[in-house]
Amino acid sequence: MPQNDHPQHEGFEEELGAVLRRTGDGFAADDRRELVTGGLQRGRRRLVRRRLAVTGGALALAAIGIGGVYGGSLLSPAGAPERVSVAAPSGPKPTKGTGQAETVPNKPYQAQIPVKDLAAVLQANTPAGTWAIDNLDGQGQHVGGVYDDGKGKAGVTVGLYRASGDGEAGDDRVTCPSRVHVSFDDCTSERLPNGARLMVYQGYEYPDRREETKNWRAVLLTKDGFLIDASEYNAAAEKGAAISRENPPFSPAQLKALVTADAWLPLLKQLPTEPEMKRPSATDRVPAEPSGPVVQATLRSLLPKGLTVTDKGAEGGYGFVVVDDGKGKSLVQINVQPNMADVADSIFGSGDVTTLPDGRRVKLTQQPGEKSGAGVVWWTADTITPAGFRVVVSAFNTGAQHEDATRAKPALTMEQLKAIALSPKWQKLPLK
Repeated sequence: MPQNDHPQHEGFEEELGAVLRRTGDGFAADDRRELVTGGLQRGRRRLVRRRLAVTGGALALAAIGIGGVYGGSLLSPAGAPERVSVAAPSGPKPTKGTGQAETVPNKPYQAQIPVKDLAAVLQANTPAGTWAIDNLDGQGQHVGGVYDDGKGKAGVTVGLYRASGDGEAGDDRVTCPSRVHVSFDDCTSERLPNGARLMVYQGYEYPDRREETKNWRAVLLTKDGFLIDASEYNAAAEKGAAISRENPPFSPAQLKALVTADAWLPLLKQLPTEPEMKRPSATDRVPAEPSGPVVQATLRSLLPKGLTVTDKGAEGGYGFVVVDDGKGKSLVQINVQPNMADVADSIFGSGDVTTLPDGRRVKLTQQPGEKSGAGVVWWTADTITPAGFRVVVSAFNTGAQHEDATRAKPALTMEQLKAIALSPKWQKLPLK
């Protein structure tokens, strides 16, 4: 099968850039503090996340920045998470297909909690040690600093936020990721007796572990919709600092005790409420999409016989399965994306592209994997109708892109991937 005309990363960047230009947003995906919730509306974030997920560029954890309402997923159910900040949004967030705005501020707003009050709670609910707190005389809803218990310096941050929706509705924001997409050491999630949802995650700053900076994190979503997010590292900073100790300083039990401390409650009550919204224009409405579980079930129905599904997941218009034909695990994932006509020429403008008699374009690509797994290959069948209904299916010769190859080739051939992507079942799926 012919290779892509462009180098691997160049092609990915061109394709991602086209999607971002479509939404009017451009950003550097690793610059956590600069992204804006309003600039990436929910549907736009999902669109970008789906593109990232299917191309193998999915990022691992949602980043909490500084600001007002938190509206993104902490760890998406499919493990293909989004990086967004909660800095001041720029406009309303529409609900798919309804024209009704969700709650997003029209102008910047932040809590004015004294950082010294946040620091006092942080210090009172962690083991004895020395602290160097950032911006101690300032105000906000985020506290960070460097902690030292004599065993090495460690960066620590805690942020307080209002979640979009109540605790029960936001359970999927505190769900452990799939190991298919994220490399981590341990993760637990539970419902506490008071109705709050807690996740404690022990992983890495870079989920592909290109650096060994560990990130241990506890996230509490209260029943009434407040969110407390604490992170710690085995280095003095999240990025760019040398490893100073084997593990972050606080154990999972200590992280849990920190985020569940009653002393946060008076500070949570100081968070600003969400202001009224304007109704979005028709051009702001987010296109409807099929549900993830339906996409994943349809994918399973189209798999060739003789494959055993060992793992699966779904979210939005994205689904994945890990299959095994007795020769090793193979990840297969799919995105179903309506309303993509305006980026079709950018995505299908190069490479091995064929136009079918009915006008559908098919692009076939075989290339190396772009994560850290050794010997990984990545095969893709990407299709789009003249009306812009896109289905893209990828398969790998490993059960997880960040892990080494488990077989010489993916479990599905290029022709099988193409047949799945061109199935008439996709356009019959209900949209919501």
